[in-house]
Amino acid sequence: MSTLHVPPTGATRRSVLKAALGTTGIAAGSGALTGFPTIWAQNIKDITLQHAGPPVTAIGQIAEQASKDLGFTVRMQASENADLLNRFLSQSNAIDVADVSITFMKYLVGRNVLQGIPLSKIRHWEQTIPLFTKGEYPDGRRASLQGVAPYSVLYVTSPEVKAFSDGPSEWLTGIPAVTNADTLGIRPDLVGRPVTSWADLLDPAFKGKSALQDQPTVGVIDVALAVEARGAMTYGNKGNMTRAEIDKTIALMMEVKRSGQFRSFWTTFDQSVNLMASGEVVIQSMWSPAVSAVRTRGIPCVFQPLKEGYRGWGYNLGMMKHLTGLKRDCAIEYANWYGSGFQGAFIARQGYYSAQPETARKFLTAAEWDYWYGGKPAATDLSDPFGKPAIKAGEVRDGGAFWQRMGNIAVWNSVMDEDRYLTRRWNEFISS
Repeated sequence: MSTLHVPPTGATRRSVLKAALGTTGIAAGSGALTGFPTIWAQNIKDITLQHAGPPVTAIGQIAEQASKDLGFTVRMQASENADLLNRFLSQSNAIDVADVSITFMKYLVGRNVLQGIPLSKIRHWEQTIPLFTKGEYPDGRRASLQGVAPYSVLYVTSPEVKAFSDGPSEWLTGIPAVTNADTLGIRPDLVGRPVTSWADLLDPAFKGKSALQDQPTVGVIDVALAVEARGAMTYGNKGNMTRAEIDKTIALMMEVKRSGQFRSFWTTFDQSVNLMASGEVVIQSMWSPAVSAVRTRGIPCVFQPLKEGYRGWGYNLGMMKHLTGLKRDCAIEYANWYGSGFQGAFIARQGYYSAQPETARKFLTAAEWDYWYGGKPAATDLSDPFGKPAIKAGEVRDGGAFWQRMGNIAVWNSVMDEDRYLTRRWNEFISS
């Protein structure tokens, strides 16, 4: 496990809370708990929060640090995204808080699963990137609205989470947490030439050596980026296709599949890592931690910047409907801890970004910050979150600095209006 980069000064929330038990029961001060009545504060040691998320964010070491800092217990439940959505819809009472994909908000709002989080309770709101809170970049440019943009699913009209708000409101679907700009992973030692465009995913030069993520809401967008880059068709909105666009896309892809272009369609993180590490695949849909995992094996792998831009995504930390009383208060405090830096720094070491970069910065070394966020060459060798060597001194992050990547989102992961139709046609494509 890697060394924890904890700020050298300042009281932990737990120590502040302990001090408060003997006085008013309300903790005060920088980074302190927002305040529990004494009778509740004495009982938080008995609270356990169940946190569900995908394996790349629901990480045990994060829960361990939260438990130490907060004085109650956090436990992680890791599931692949398709399983997570099913759990949210059918077993939400077994979950307390969760990393909820922004696309899943389209399924969950109005379904009596989540409860609204009061904006007034969020401690690090001002440090949250405007891409989430305003739908724009720091320079005022409007962000792409193709797909499900984070801003479009952040605000709701009431604490019952019955409907999205047209603009900012006092209730949130969740607290912005994790984000990234995705592209294609490549094996630079095996592709044999420069890769610069999404079109390369479908290039016959990589016949039998390319792979797709087998998730219709993500895989079809990667496909659409490639198809459009090839000039085969132009979309009105790649993140919200019409039935005619879906039909034409699937027809094109069936033709490409019959030619033997695809080696595999992966569904899990480990599958994507093994395909690339083995050399069976040299170009594919990929996640940043998977690229890092290949590199930790000593195998070259690049998260390749492409001229058409990135596919963006994000997670909000949401709270389940059943939470009340002390447990709900603890969940809000945990959500504030989640955005306070440790978690953001931990996931940075596998290539993900925090929606509150400046809080994460406090828990990163200067060399880590400069590499992962600043786009600068690594001043020293860097490790992944688990202490394994990942980055050699002198390397520069694929795609450069934070806003070079996040400032070039072409389309967001999506749930389309024709989602059911797309899923049926995608399944026909996969089984064809």
